[in-house]
Amino acid sequence: MARQSILIVGMGGLGVPAAAALVRGGAERLGLVDPDPVELSNLARQVIYGAASLGRLKAAAAAQRLREARPGLSVEAYPVALDRTNAADLIARYDFVIDATDDPAAKFLINDSCLEAGRPFVYAGVLGLSGQAMTVLPGRTACLRCLFEEAPDPAEIASCREAGIIGPAAAVIGEIEAAEALRWLSGGVPELAGKILTYDGSASGRMRVLAVSARAGCGCGAARRVEAAAAFTPARNQ
Repeated sequence: MARQSILIVGMGGLGVPAAAALVRGGAERLGLVDPDPVELSNLARQVIYGAASLGRLKAAAAAQRLREARPGLSVEAYPVALDRTNAADLIARYDFVIDATDDPAAKFLINDSCLEAGRPFVYAGVLGLSGQAMTVLPGRTACLRCLFEEAPDPAEIASCREAGIIGPAAAVIGEIEAAEALRWLSGGVPELAGKILTYDGSASGRMRVLAVSARAGCGCGAARRVEAAAAFTPARNQ
């Protein structure tokens, strides 16, 4: 693979299926960020953990299970919360970042830190039976702030957390995030670069992929690049 390493932020409903898919797909080096311990309620949908994992930090427990699944795999565990004191350093160590958090503030921090470091990442979110994912190539495609300028207010966040997620829906989106990372590592362009995928896991089981334009005035600069490229594109002969 042309590039080697992937950082997964969050080892819960999204991060666990993403990590498993990356190991199956041949990723050589992973970093796992999560400050939380494994709880009994996690076991039903975060299948990498077992009864022996209860009480252990998720990052460490997951790293051990992944090394057992594929000896020789390099896995670094970071049992910390991603915050403004460590985000730049952690993200700079890896080639691609997977957002597998359930905290909107952390998602915006990943967005801003990846843009600053020039690291591509895939954003994802799940609520109930629905989910979405979008890959950001810094300076080239729309970023999270092109879609949502600011994180939602605390009341909205609380409402979403009360609604919860359904394990299989998170697994679908986590697998999609892993596929995006593997495309990048192999030297290709991720399918969701400049696009957003929405998934409806209800009876319809429907997926849609829509193009996303960079927002003029966003600090990511992608819109300026698109405008500049258009200005220098020779007109076609009529």
